[in-house]
Amino acid sequence: MLIIGLTGRNGAGKGEIAAYLTRKGFEVHSLSDAVREELTRHGLPESRENLIATGREMRERHGPQVLAERVYSKLTADKNYCIDSIRNPAEIEFLKRNGDLCLLFVDAAPENRFERTRKRSRAGEAETFEKFQELEAQELRSESSAGQQLLRCQELSDAVVTNDGTIQELHAKVSEIVLALLRNRKRPSWDAYFMDIARMVSLRSNCIKRKVAAIIVKDRRIISTGYNGTPRAIRNCNEGGCPRCNSLADSGSMLEECFCSHGEENAIVQSAYHGVGIAGATLYSTFAPCLLCTKMIINSGIAEVVYMHEYPLNDSALRLMREAGITLRRFTTGA
Repeated sequence: MLIIGLTGRNGAGKGEIAAYLTRKGFEVHSLSDAVREELTRHGLPESRENLIATGREMRERHGPQVLAERVYSKLTADKNYCIDSIRNPAEIEFLKRNGDLCLLFVDAAPENRFERTRKRSRAGEAETFEKFQELEAQELRSESSAGQQLLRCQELSDAVVTNDGTIQELHAKVSEIVLALLRNRKRPSWDAYFMDIARMVSLRSNCIKRKVAAIIVKDRRIISTGYNGTPRAIRNCNEGGCPRCNSLADSGSMLEECFCSHGEENAIVQSAYHGVGIAGATLYSTFAPCLLCTKMIINSGIAEVVYMHEYPLNDSALRLMREAGITLRRFTTGA
């Protein structure tokens, strides 16, 4: 996901940028909404002073990144987002760790910003320029890690957007930044793409000991999937169907009593069941194949195996695949 984060001084134009990005297909969230929900729960009026004080109290109680955590829990990887009202460095650090964040610091001349706050007539806005400056001083550099620290946020920003011109000029500046970001975004590699799908397939496993899955790919097209579990029409492992797993046997023991088929085995059998040829294909597995699955892989004509985690008893299996001329690669997260 791409996240456009907005930070900056009061009245600089963050709300206008958020509205503009909404029209461009971005889903907009505001960290201030979590604070407003807290004010509502406590029956407090929505003034600027209450927002500042309650936000600080929430950070003190739950950690300085709490507002970012609450918003991030609502996001999904398939969308682009705009997150407004970022005011603490911990919020920035959290979002950068967990997403593709580009932070914009929005600024404008104090007189322009004051006039904008007067025109929007939002509850709790300062009535005088002096009060406006006094409230802003509380946001710039708090001594507490739970307070607002806009100057530090500016230092951590990826770009500064100055909004002293027309709305059209502001939109043009934002468009230039956003288009550059969207055009330069990296897609996952084919290995990462297929391994992520294999990991998702593993969640369907009914084995209570370990969830493993494999997918078979040919010409960059998935032609079969499989996950470990008891055979067709047999009671699921998680319903008591496998005596070994349900006795919590030690790793590597009682294998002769295991009723569960492996993910690689099921992927190969499924392709045979549906009459799909897999000779020359690539198998992606969340674990390195065991010896039994290795023999099936060799005889099925699969040409390449990509696996993520090592299997404790697979030394012989790996030697056998290399001897058979199968390309063998271990996938790492950075690949």
